[in-house]
Amino acid sequence: MAEAAPERWLRDFAMDPNDPELLADPYPAFALLREQDPVHWSGHGYWVVTRYDDVRAIVMDRQNFGQGDFERNIRLLYGEDFDVFAHPAYRWLADVFVFQDPPKHTRLRGLVTQALTARRVQSMRPRIQEITDRLLDKVIAGGRMEFIHDFAYKLPTAVMCDMLGIDADEADDDLLAALNKAIQDSFLVLEMRPLPADELKLANDQILFLERFFKAVFDRRRREPRDDLATALLNARDGGSGLSEWEMTTVAIALFGAGFETTAHMLGNGLLTLHRHPEQWQRLVDDPALAASAAEEILRFESSLTMTYRTAFADTLLGGHRIAAGQRVMAMLGAANRDPRVFADPDVFDITRDGPRHLTFGGGIHFCVGAELARIEGAIGLATLARRLPKMRVDARAPHWRGVHFRGLIELQIGW
Repeated sequence: MAEAAPERWLRDFAMDPNDPELLADPYPAFALLREQDPVHWSGHGYWVVTRYDDVRAIVMDRQNFGQGDFERNIRLLYGEDFDVFAHPAYRWLADVFVFQDPPKHTRLRGLVTQALTARRVQSMRPRIQEITDRLLDKVIAGGRMEFIHDFAYKLPTAVMCDMLGIDADEADDDLLAALNKAIQDSFLVLEMRPLPADELKLANDQILFLERFFKAVFDRRRREPRDDLATALLNARDGGSGLSEWEMTTVAIALFGAGFETTAHMLGNGLLTLHRHPEQWQRLVDDPALAASAAEEILRFESSLTMTYRTAFADTLLGGHRIAAGQRVMAMLGAANRDPRVFADPDVFDITRDGPRHLTFGGGIHFCVGAELARIEGAIGLATLARRLPKMRVDARAPHWRGVHFRGLIELQIGW
């Protein structure tokens, strides 16, 4: 007889994408761990932390927790004989600033934020609105669309193409689809699980495609500088030195992917959740100015990023447990976002909710560098959908989820 899910989760919890109950709805598992074993040692070789205060403490604590030895962490998944840097996808991931600790992280993030300034992000509002309307204009006469591929994936990718100076006629549907597919396939390495050979090969092939694509973007901007993000990354300086060609490429892929995984799933998860709670959709239709608040509640209630990993730098006491130096910790953002110790009625979806902030964007030195852009895209996207498609119908009966680390839908059919 198969072991029941609650017993399995409490014994050896893992964010297993092949667990159908976890894939369909991870929140019962999160609640079980949060209430019965909030600092849980999994037989898979890491700690699982689920309460808000503990998760926040981990992501904010740069002294005792960080990314650690990347090569060692990957070999924990595959075995000591695994040649980490023979795989382009892991070679790229090792050098992304998100996976760096100070001082390298400090330098890289500082150069990125020189280019991706708050002013540059805020100045994108009119263009984001134009892109949003253009995507809806293409489908509105047909009376229906598959929302994930026709809108949610395209919006953040088209916005990032625009910011990098890729012209709209070049960023056609075929290019957007190719970039989205490459990000989706290559970002499997972020899930920190041993990938089957076919998935790892696909991730390697797709990261090489992305490296070639962004190298060509930066080569073009060296010859023809513009007032765009690609040129700003080329010009960013720290004590006279800038980003190397390889660093610019890793940064561009990371920014593209972060927008895709966060914004696309925020929109897809959000539209599904709003129509599972039709009174909340009606509130948004009646007052589209609630869109920014709705985006925050979607990020809390149906987190597009459910977890993040850290490595303990020193022996640390957490929730009565000693986490030894070198041990890995899975900080469960999705579980923390529904902690009743912090959020009143945490399993109630309320787009007017006020109070403590969710942890979906992380915290501390690794707080998501693209958070403000994602928030603007989410707010504009939701407000525009509510204004232009107020009578929208969403098939919310049996959603098809594609993962447990990045939680998003494979498809979502809508009509109007």
